Amino acid sequence: MVGDALTRPKDLLDFTFYGKREVEDLLALAETLKRERYRGEDLKGKVLALLFEKPSLRTRTTLEVAMLHLGGHAVYLDQKQVGIGEREPVRDIAKNLERFVEGIAARVYRHETVEELARHARIPVINALSDRAHPLQALADLLTLKEAFGGWEGLEVAWVGDGNNVLNSLLEVAPLVGLRVRVATPRGYEPDPALVQKAGALFTHSPQEAALGAHALYTDVWTSMGQEAERERRLQDFNGFQVNGELLRLLRPEGIFLHCLPAHYGEETTEEAVHGPRSRVFDQAENRLHTAKAVLLRLLS
Repeated sequence: MVGDALTRPKDLLDFTFYGKREVEDLLALAETLKRERYRGEDLKGKVLALLFEKPSLRTRTTLEVAMLHLGGHAVYLDQKQVGIGEREPVRDIAKNLERFVEGIAARVYRHETVEELARHARIPVINALSDRAHPLQALADLLTLKEAFGGWEGLEVAWVGDGNNVLNSLLEVAPLVGLRVRVATPRGYEPDPALVQKAGALFTHSPQEAALGAHALYTDVWTSMGQEAERERRLQDFNGFQVNGELLRLLRPEGIFLHCLPAHYGEETTEEAVHGPRSRVFDQAENRLHTAKAVLLRLLS
């Protein structure tokens, strides 16, 4: 069975309980699955519940396709159907789902929701996005960087934009693989200083300082789902933080551009950046599938 596992954590809520060995093992498995275009029956008869408060293209599709490729099945449950924390308490949802399915992937607003699911469910829980972390995205980012540069040790990745959940997960996982992170945000949008310190990251309010000589430049939308009321203020506050051709020219000659998508063209980035020669954006998107397969095999098999 491809998914035969090392000793590993039961859940993937963030990288708090993961070490270098678990992360590198997951990524090595993802590389193998991608290279072999693996399809099997490892998870035959097993079902993953997709418990989504937020809609998604990449997260839902990659998890559903990953389960299909591994011989299992996914059941999609959105907020209208379930009413997480409204129609029914999170604890009760966990205690029901553990009797129906073999795992839960939760895409939610509050990180406390996935933590509560994990506390009360006797089956694995995967954080498919919360306001604190996006570990599935970080794994895809690492795989993309390794494909581009052959490894992570000593690579410098510049993050320009909001100090959000995607950045949090990158900061959590970076020191486990030797990745160096530079962070540039507007004032008032800084990430958790404890994560910055733990990662040994360089912090600045200058996009140019962060980007200069970096191997990769990474950004995300300025206004995430749930922040729509702040959009106009954010557009003003993030003025000067757009990743465009001018900023990309500050990278090393072999430097690449990353974005977790969707892209808001004319705001945090440009079409030139996403569809230009430095872009690895769609490699990142594809790698969400292969890293999702690795996670599912490790946690459900």
